[in-house]
Amino acid sequence: MNNKNHSKQLPLSVDVIVVGNGPVGATLAALLGRYGIKALVLDKSHDVLLMPRAIALDNEALRILQLAGLAEDAFEKIVIPEVRMRSTVIGQFSRANTSGSLDGHPKLVTFYQPDLEHAMRAQYASFESVTSLGGMELEGLVEEEGGVTASIMGDDGQTHRVHTKYLVGADGASSKVRTLIGQDFQGCTYAEDWLIVDACDRLQTAINHVEFLCDPQRPTPHMPAPGGRERWEFMLQPGEKREDMENAENVAKLLARWSPAKEVKIERKAVYRFHARCCQSFQKGRVFLVGDAAHITPPFVGQGLVAGLRDVANLAWKLTWVLRGQASNAVLNSYDLERRPHAQKMINMAKFMGRLVMPRNKIAAFFIHGVMRSLTLTPTTRRFFEELDIKPKNIFKNGLFLRHRRGDKLVRGGLFPQAWVRDSKQHTRLSDDSLGDGLTLIGFGVDPRAVLDQHHRDLWASVGGDFLQICPHGQCRENTPNFLEDLNNAFLPLAVKGTLVVVRPDRIIMHHGPGDQGAKLIQECVGMLGNIPGSNIENLSSRMNESARLSV
Repeated sequence: MNNKNHSKQLPLSVDVIVVGNGPVGATLAALLGRYGIKALVLDKSHDVLLMPRAIALDNEALRILQLAGLAEDAFEKIVIPEVRMRSTVIGQFSRANTSGSLDGHPKLVTFYQPDLEHAMRAQYASFESVTSLGGMELEGLVEEEGGVTASIMGDDGQTHRVHTKYLVGADGASSKVRTLIGQDFQGCTYAEDWLIVDACDRLQTAINHVEFLCDPQRPTPHMPAPGGRERWEFMLQPGEKREDMENAENVAKLLARWSPAKEVKIERKAVYRFHARCCQSFQKGRVFLVGDAAHITPPFVGQGLVAGLRDVANLAWKLTWVLRGQASNAVLNSYDLERRPHAQKMINMAKFMGRLVMPRNKIAAFFIHGVMRSLTLTPTTRRFFEELDIKPKNIFKNGLFLRHRRGDKLVRGGLFPQAWVRDSKQHTRLSDDSLGDGLTLIGFGVDPRAVLDQHHRDLWASVGGDFLQICPHGQCRENTPNFLEDLNNAFLPLAVKGTLVVVRPDRIIMHHGPGDQGAKLIQECVGMLGNIPGSNIENLSSRMNESARLSV
């Protein structure tokens, strides 16, 4: 990104401008690149900032990185087996079991953010359709018929104008894009100042789990990170100043509980203010907000970056389908409708966890942590906390899918599971890699093409649809395309044989039904995309607008 001669490198027009080249913006660029969308990524900085910020990713986030094309070993990670919550008053009062995996990925890992950013930039750089330029700052934007004109200033002082069909703000908590479209955060914020201390060369002494020391005097989350790193986060007390807390002597005193100062090599120390904010809308016309530009989540549940990755997985394919003419522009309204409620739930959960971590005095700590410990005494409440049932599930109530029917194991508006499969060439891999980048009609124990006439097969292909059959382990036929074995019986118990399931590119279940209703299922899904005259896209748009009005 050390570009020069900006005027020669800036294109006159693109399909999508992404403002911000952090992990969220870079992942969006990689997803758009996989679809062949002409995208321009802009950032004020030329290079990756060599400082750790985000530190945790869950299985859903890792699945999205897989979707964006990152290999499992693209950047280093540490698998976290458990999260402990310890009180200075009553001892350990709760834990979360993060061992094992979900959907083919560890439940929780820590990572070094610059490593992830380098890996994702290398990924999108492999696509000719993606251009990335540093030293560029968005000055203004004007929405016009059919697009947006962005005014961009280079660090050479020159201003350039680029026309784009859509613009996405991935420019962080102080987003210029958010300000330009009038979506600045409203109301009060949940704000706390914390000193972040990152140490390196801790390979032999770092803990192997995450712990929250819930001390009324000084709450302290503590965790390991790759490369022999370790992080502590110390909450500032009223009256404590940033410059005093970052003083080497004070840092040494804070770390003394864990290690003598002479044994700790400090990589970074900085005071940050944590917020809890959410925009009233993640979209205005042809301009969208993702990641911290749209919502800011306190770090107590490690969901800040994860939420941003969910945003771009949801938005990228919808932009692509509209740009290709395979969907109506109205489907873009579903981005805010689907993502904002879940982002708000994650913020609320983080605020709740913050109250557990930060009791104001010993009496409050004794009461709050005592109640939490008592809740672990019964299997139901223990599972709620230890097995992470407290975490809001990524299931939408309204959006671009047919409404869920109670009792179905396959939840419309929820994630389709991922598991290990084997194809007809005897290759074993995770199922998302077989679903590819399009809409997928999956037959459980039945070839979906066999239950459709040629007209509906062609109709499905016209909207970027593909076909896939999942069969029991040992029944895969050699040299039969789009045929997978369910190696661990992870899929087939979810529905009766012959069921057809439509899975969106972001792995959300769009529709499902019996095989003899395949034609109707195809028509309803294509109708939701807006490609059939007189289809139910108008009803969908009305439902989206009403839901958005009620949620504001």
